[in-house]
Parts: sequence; C-alpha cells; structure tokens
Amino acid sequence: MGFINYSLEPKSDIAFVDIKSFYASVECVMRNLDPLTTSLCVMSRAENSSGLILASSPLFKKVFGKNNVGRARDLPFDIETRKFCFKNARHQNNEITKTYIDYIEKWAKNTLIVPPRMALYIEENLKIQKIFQNYATKDDILPYSIDEGFIDLTNSLNYFVPNKNISRKDKLDLVSSMIQKDIWESIGVYSTVGMSNANPLLAKLALDNEAKKTNTMRANWSYEDVESKVWGINELTNFWGIGNRMKKRLNDLYIFSVRDLANYNPDILKKELGVIGLQLWFHANGVDESKITKLYKPKSKGLGNSQVLPRDYVCQYEIEIVLREIAEQVAIRIRRIKKKATVISIHIGFSYNENRNSINARRTINPSQSTRFLCGEVIKLFREKYKGGAVRQLGVSYDNLVDESSTILNFFDDFRKIEREENLDKTIDSIRDKFGFTSVQRATCLMEGSRVIERSNLIGGHCGGMDGAN
Repeated sequence: MGFINYSLEPKSDIAFVDIKSFYASVECVMRNLDPLTTSLCVMSRAENSSGLILASSPLFKKVFGKNNVGRARDLPFDIETRKFCFKNARHQNNEITKTYIDYIEKWAKNTLIVPPRMALYIEENLKIQKIFQNYATKDDILPYSIDEGFIDLTNSLNYFVPNKNISRKDKLDLVSSMIQKDIWESIGVYSTVGMSNANPLLAKLALDNEAKKTNTMRANWSYEDVESKVWGINELTNFWGIGNRMKKRLNDLYIFSVRDLANYNPDILKKELGVIGLQLWFHANGVDESKITKLYKPKSKGLGNSQVLPRDYVCQYEIEIVLREIAEQVAIRIRRIKKKATVISIHIGFSYNENRNSINARRTINPSQSTRFLCGEVIKLFREKYKGGAVRQLGVSYDNLVDESSTILNFFDDFRKIEREENLDKTIDSIRDKFGFTSVQRATCLMEGSRVIERSNLIGGHCGGMDGAN
C-alpha cells in the first residue's frame, strides 16, 4: 500500500442493511412459514411473461441453483406438473440420474410458487424504514432499493452504547445487531448488515463479500482492511460498479483483480477510461468521500418508459396505440418536472422468433412538452424506421431536457393554438392527479391492443394487489 494517506480521509460509522430475500421472505411470513427453511419463489406470470422469477428464498436457491432473477423455462421442473424437465436440466449441465430426478421432483412438489404483491412489499418496506428512524434521523438514512438501505450511525453510537471503554467498531456491531433484532421481531424477516467505520463503499463491499457468509450475518470493513479484504476480491464483477463490459475494458489493460486495479497507474486509468477509471482506482483503494447526508442530485438529462407486450404485436395500428400511450405517459412526467424535451428516442424490440436486431432511433426536435406534438413525433419516427415484423417490446424516451420556459417559435406558428394545447394538457394532468390516470383516456384505450388500463393496476410493472394471499 502507501498510495493513500487514510488518516486524511473522512470517517463515518455506516451500516448497510439488506433484507434477506425480501419479497420471498415476506411471502413466507404471511403464510407463517420460516423464510430460511421454506422453498418459495415469487414469480410474475402476467400475460406478458411466461414466468419471471422476481425473488426466491435461500432454500429455493440452494436446491435449484437459481438466483433471484430468472425464467420459469430455466427451472429443472415444469411449474404446472412439477415433473422433472430434461431440456432445462441439460441446459444447466447437470448429471441426470434417477436420484437427481427424484430429488428435483420431491422439492418441486414442496415448493411454493406465488404471484408478486408489490403493494404489500412497499408496505413492509415502510415498516422497516420506521425501524431505521429509531436509530438515526431521516437525513442520516438513504434507501438504496426496496430491500437495502444505508444508515449513518455516526451521531447515534454513543447514545445507544454510551460505554467509553467500547471501541466504535464494537459499538457499530452492537447497534447493527439491535437493528437486525428489531426487524426480525417486528416484520419476521432476516437481515444482513455490512458495516464500516470509514465510508459507505466499504460497508457495501462488506455486505456483498463477507456478511452474507457469517453466522451473525454482519461484517465490518474499514480502512485497515483494504489490503487484506478489498484487494482480496479476485473477481472484478464482484466489485461495486464493475459489470461485464467494464471488466472487459479492464482486462484489455491487463487488470484482472481488484488488487491489480488498486496498484495500477491512476493516470493511465483516467486516460483510458476517463473519470470513471480514476473513480474505480480510488474505490479499489477503499476511498469513498460521499456522504449519505449529501444526496447526489444528477442533472436531468432524460426520462423514458418501456413495456414488454403480452403477445407478439404484428398489426402496425396496435403497435402505434401502445407507442402513443407510452409517449403520453412520459410527456406527463416531463411536465411534472417543468421540462421540455429536445430529443425523442424510440426502442422497438422484436419477438424472439423474429431473430432480428432491435430498432433504436432518435431525433432532435424543437423544445416541447406537448402531448400532441411529442406523440406525433414518436409515431412519425416509428413509421420511418419500422418495416414490419412481430414486436414484443416498446420504449419511448425524451432526452436533453431543458427548462419549460425554453421556446423556439417561428412566424407561421399559431400562438393561440399552442396556448390552448398547453392549457388542455395542464387541465388533463390535474384531473388525472386527482382522480387517477385512467379518469381521462382516449377511446383507443378500449381497443384490443391497448395496454393503458391493464397497466394502471400494476406497481413496478408487476401485480400490486392481494391475489397471492391464499
């Protein structure tokens, strides 16, 4: 080591809490089942999916060798009959024996496959957030996702553990164990905690790489652990911020481990990878100067939405109905943040059976937040690029957003018409805000291809109701 003087780096007492198999654990608790000893998976079987696994219990993962996200077709058994599926098993390169078949079918019969209940998971998450607030102020809590969150306990440790003879490291461990206990007693789910007496990055790395393997489901990584623990992460994709594409770029520079990254020349990394390369170098050396209390607010560059269709759409008219619906939804979002779009983009994903590349196209437009104008531009761009074929996924985004006061007019524009359209959009927005999005809809929402009514009942694209309660 020797690159970084850690005595000059900021120090905070951070707990990064992850609820173990959150969706699946909640479903187990609702059925009075132990989340750790029950084989259960939460599977969306909406009409646009043949079976998407959103979450699974630890035992399900162990038995079937599956991560949270996957497809029903990848399981070694048929979800309807619970019989062994040779095709999927071969895909997993498993040795197929009678013992293995019996093992899979036994567990398949004892596995619960339940639909998602997004509203329930949000409700349980809010309960967990209230537990966090018993240990820190709202400003010291940063939700990272629906099942993960940072808690800055720097100002709380001495309150909960006033004993001056106990180190801050031990105090952090004690308070984290209290949080785990409160979550289990109140919600019935288990949690894992990555801790650090240094910064949020090391707390996240501690959770991902050690805490999940310990008996207490807690682990602490701080500055003194950088060389032995952070540098000990051999697989680059196990490091925060490195995916397969970045891994390949690093491999091209002969960087194959976090140790290699930490000891690389930072000037070369910045030259080859830009600011991201320099950031990765600091992270590999355990340096993260971000503060939970100072939220990063990215500049607004664009907003978008996409949908997976319930079937292959081959009729261009039906495709355009859904494109208009998406375009309108995103237009509403940019009006809410008082922006106008100067670039429109569309994504057209074809059916798996088509075996053809997706269409991704964009176009610069005059600044606008008008539903009529934006929808018209989206359809115009689609008609230019689409040459037929079965479509299964659609997306629309508006980019390079500018302030809504930005306007480009010419001599031929009808100012009164523009003003009427702006007032109409705002009126419809206010009605929908008060009575719901479906309170004002075009007649096309009653057409067979429309998705707007069905999707209005979803949360995060999945079922939000209680139809999985039984």
